[in-house]
Amino acid sequence: MGARGVIGDRWSMRILWACAIGSAAGLYMVAAERQAQNRQRMLAEELKAMEAESGNGEVV
Repeated sequence: MGARGVIGDRWSMRILWACAIGSAAGLYMVAAERQAQNRQRMLAEELKAMEAESGNGEVV
């Protein structure tokens, strides 16, 4: 019986590295998207606070 599997050691290592790099890239993109959403939410809250602050003394 041969010691070789269907996929050789060299190819299995390449596949493992490709999966690791793909996972890292995916996690980076998710983190970047969440950071952008948090930034937008923070800016929206600041805008609402500024509008509420300036709207208290105004008569429309």
